[in-house]
Amino acid sequence: MLKTPEEFEASLRELHPTVYIKGHKVQSVVDEPLLRPGVNAISVTYEYAFLPEYSEIMTAVSHVTGKRVNRLLHINTSQNDLLKKLEMTRLLCRETGCAQRYLCHDALNALYENTNNTDLKYGTDYHVKFLNYLERVQDDDLTMCVAMTDAKGDRTKRPHEQHNPDLYLRMVARDENGITVRGIKAIVTGAPYTHEILVLPTRNMTFQDKDYAISFAIPIDAPGIELVSRQAGRPGDTGAPLTSQYGQATAQILFDDVFIPWDRVFLAGEWDFAGSLTESFATHHRVSCIGARAGLGDILIGATAAMAEANGLDPQKNGHIREKIADLIKFVESFYACGVTSAIFGKETTAGNFKPEPVYANIGKLLQGTHIYDMFRIVHDTAGGILVSSPYPEDLEIPNIGEKLSQYLQGSEDISADYRISIARLLEDITASYQGGWYSAISISGGGSPEATRIEIMRKYDIEERKSLVERITGV
Repeated sequence: MLKTPEEFEASLRELHPTVYIKGHKVQSVVDEPLLRPGVNAISVTYEYAFLPEYSEIMTAVSHVTGKRVNRLLHINTSQNDLLKKLEMTRLLCRETGCAQRYLCHDALNALYENTNNTDLKYGTDYHVKFLNYLERVQDDDLTMCVAMTDAKGDRTKRPHEQHNPDLYLRMVARDENGITVRGIKAIVTGAPYTHEILVLPTRNMTFQDKDYAISFAIPIDAPGIELVSRQAGRPGDTGAPLTSQYGQATAQILFDDVFIPWDRVFLAGEWDFAGSLTESFATHHRVSCIGARAGLGDILIGATAAMAEANGLDPQKNGHIREKIADLIKFVESFYACGVTSAIFGKETTAGNFKPEPVYANIGKLLQGTHIYDMFRIVHDTAGGILVSSPYPEDLEIPNIGEKLSQYLQGSEDISADYRISIARLLEDITASYQGGWYSAISISGGGSPEATRIEIMRKYDIEERKSLVERITGV
């Protein structure tokens, strides 16, 4: 059953995770001001599922249960599902900046494929367990955080070679009831305000790394789990029109000998499937990153054009402004086009679900991650210095001073100073504040670094076919 935003918040109140933020223990995630923008962002994914105009994008009929579910929990059964998921991500992120919950979709689809393939080789029953879990997740309309990135330690060493064996999350015991795990997942998006943790391996493994080849689901408040979180957005900052409302927390999750029952385990030592699970998730998630940054790009394009007009410069008539806005559009729509192409050329997996075409998925992610700085440069160049010097809303309420500010800070005589200042604050919030630095870092690193995408492009691109083309042309 689809949850309303109010039901989502009520369901979080029923959980009691151990969360620390800025040195203090959080008593209630929903009521913690430093996490409120994150709760708000996830709530939008529940709200939009009830809006009639977005129904076909936000929901889908589950091929597992036959019920209508939030698309963020849906298993793709066609290229059209892939395309709608991309559209949905852009839609949500143009409202929130980063809706976060799309990670659920990426992990569920990767696990759907990988549990099936593991069973085919080893005769395990992971896929049945996963389908049972998926049905509950869809019926209860849950939100999961995806714990994938380990601390990693010395990057030149494999997991089993590290000086501390717990620098990658590992299985320390197993019996007829389940497995016990210990270690850390170091960068977990939106973790405090979710229902469950979905754990995935972070890389390919060897036989010696088999204890690190694990995947499972566990409630966020299970015994032995502790979270140390960053704040979400810029809560309480009146100069942050977007990120005071919506934001993303990232958390370190500590697992202190946490027991996982077998019905929640989806990989336990089958080391040769750790890499394929990682790759499958990355392919789905890189398309999500494309949609997410396109949504952010929509905000940037609109605000940059509005700022130019408030400065008295019509983007259609002033060549240097037209060039900048056109370049901003070029960056956003070029990486989004790669996402569309990846969806259209997506293929059915051996498990029966559909996965994006990986070359275009990785090219789009590479463009998105590296051009974020070009996008911000255009914003700064177009907006000018008021972007980082505009007064706070409270300053405009100062007797006598506020009225003078409104007079002096007006640009175009047809556009009010209040409007111009509010656009400047929005652009500062997204591109030149703490949050702007966060968007830069998450764009280049989230979902895989530029080098990771280049490696995957080279692995999947058919260079040999291109070489044979040259050989046919030259006759050599």
